[in-house]
Amino acid sequence: MLKTTLLFFATALCEIVGCYLPWLWLKRGATPLLLIPTALALALFVWLLTLHPAASGRVYAAYGGVYVCTALLWLRVVDGGQINPL
Repeated sequence: MLKTTLLFFATALCEIVGCYLPWLWLKRGATPLLLIPTALALALFVWLLTLHPAASGRVYAAYGGVYVCTALLWLRVVDGGQINPL
């Protein structure tokens, strides 16, 4: 169980990094060299997806929850943002 949870968090982190770095380049004027770690993060993300358990429907439902939690942590820790109540 712990191994699967860690796998979910690692997968989510790679997916978020793979999307965040090009955003930094395109929207914030960061160096295009960020595309190199972007490609590595997304390649690792795809590889990690192949390691997930076989019951894909339940796996992606669980992964979705972990992804949302990881994205909210990223917002707070990396971007310094806050979650606004609706």
